[in-house]
Amino acid sequence: MTAGCPTLLLFALALSGAPDIELIPGKTVSGSQPDGNSLVITAPEGLIVMDTGRHVEQTQRVLDFAKASSKPVRAIINSHWHLDHVGGNVLLRQAYPNVEVYATSAIDSALTGFLKDYRAQLEGALAKAEGEAAANYRAEIALIDAGEQLKPTRVVTQSSKVTIAGRPLELHVEQSAVTAGDLWVFDPATRVLIAGDLVTLPAPFFDTACPARWQVSLRSLSQKQFSQLIPGHGAPMDRAAFNVYRKAFDNLVTCGNDSKQHKSACADGWQRDASTLLPESDRAYARALVEYYVDNIFRADGAKRDAACRLQ
Repeated sequence: MTAGCPTLLLFALALSGAPDIELIPGKTVSGSQPDGNSLVITAPEGLIVMDTGRHVEQTQRVLDFAKASSKPVRAIINSHWHLDHVGGNVLLRQAYPNVEVYATSAIDSALTGFLKDYRAQLEGALAKAEGEAAANYRAEIALIDAGEQLKPTRVVTQSSKVTIAGRPLELHVEQSAVTAGDLWVFDPATRVLIAGDLVTLPAPFFDTACPARWQVSLRSLSQKQFSQLIPGHGAPMDRAAFNVYRKAFDNLVTCGNDSKQHKSACADGWQRDASTLLPESDRAYARALVEYYVDNIFRADGAKRDAACRLQ
């Protein structure tokens, strides 16, 4: 934790063995749109932010951290284009107009495809909504309409070693896994791996994913000698916890692809296999997510799933 800034304890957690990397936990709860985890890495030339959240409250925690540390945000790294990971780019770029944004180009097709369709759904819902629900729909629409402000200034096309704000990092690109282009980060100095949504709790989020390619990406993560892995959603993991996650993921994909298995059996299997990773308070939501994805991803639109699995 940054010396002399005890108020940071309210919203940031220094990683064990990596005091210069702070986790600002996101929130994933049933009934509301999530925020992904945000990470702030202190570099020689300022701060690097990994994923910026969706809601103003999450992004404001990042801004408050930067203000309390008296260091500017020099760079943003977006693991992928989902709004709960890039939405905060808008506020951060307003506060730091010269910030560099590193990400793949996958958001380009998302803005003309998935996010365009999602915006139309939001418009339909907004016409029937009022009060807080209407305000939430308008906020989502505004994020999508920000368009260019969500995009990278530095497009990452392949895995490489880079120096960002004076700090050596490894950027790794995975194609057609969670999205058409996912980015994970390895910090050699601390051996912290920041996985984005390649690892999520209380369950994997398959909305835009290719499950088979995702399995390949998890294999890539397993080959890196990390000390801690930070998921896109959920608490930090050691290698043993990641191995539990990976096995549970593989079993879930097998069950989801087996039409003879009822969706409830897949949910039972996930809760059993990932039991050590799931607080009791998350188990009902995990079950609902798994059953939804079995119905709507694994056993629904084959053409949609095939398109997600096509290498970009």
